[in-house]
Amino acid sequence: MTLSVIVPIYNEDQTCIEILKRVNAVDIDKEIIVVDDGSANDISPAIYAAAIPNLRLIAHTHNQGKGAAIRTGLAEATGDIVIIQDADTEYSPEDYPRLLTEFKAKRVKAVYGVRDLSGRSPLMKFGNYFVTWATNLLYGSSLKDMETCYKMVDRRLFQSLDLVSTGFEIEAEISAKLLRLKIPIAQVPIQYTARTVGKKLTPMDGIPTLFMLLKTLMWQPSEQVKLAVSKE
Repeated sequence: MTLSVIVPIYNEDQTCIEILKRVNAVDIDKEIIVVDDGSANDISPAIYAAAIPNLRLIAHTHNQGKGAAIRTGLAEATGDIVIIQDADTEYSPEDYPRLLTEFKAKRVKAVYGVRDLSGRSPLMKFGNYFVTWATNLLYGSSLKDMETCYKMVDRRLFQSLDLVSTGFEIEAEISAKLLRLKIPIAQVPIQYTARTVGKKLTPMDGIPTLFMLLKTLMWQPSEQVKLAVSKE
């Protein structure tokens, strides 16, 4: 199985090269798709200088949002499975094999990495618990961490979801559409080191997240989506 790793980057000059090297060091068959979402500084020279194999760099001419960057990367993915990797150091690429093992063992089409949020601020921790609770209430699910970045999903299924989000609400849209399609989601614990400096996500991002959860309740999968799911 080949893993497509989508790495959206926006002004993560200090951490992106480190995280890309760590992704590259994971001993699995993979491709790395970096999407620079209009960063203030041109990071391409540093990325190319790192000489990381099987890496493609795509640049947005201006900042469009994390969701837009993920959608750009997803359209270019060719692997069997896709995972999203933030460009800071909160998440550990070393957890990929654990997620892949669960993916294969359970024969599922989606695996979520569940974080220990004890290191986050009380407000951000409450916000994460609240939107996860709201997701479970609205969709009858039992997710432990709806907002996790580590969503490992079958590539063909992922590309069929008709994603429209441009911002952080992309996490809610992905989860809600998988749940609307009745896709079983396996969950495994992952390493997580919360950061506060340079964090772009704010409590206000909970508003579009909740709106997306409510909006997707009315989502009707296209025939293309239904066909993709029926072939799984």
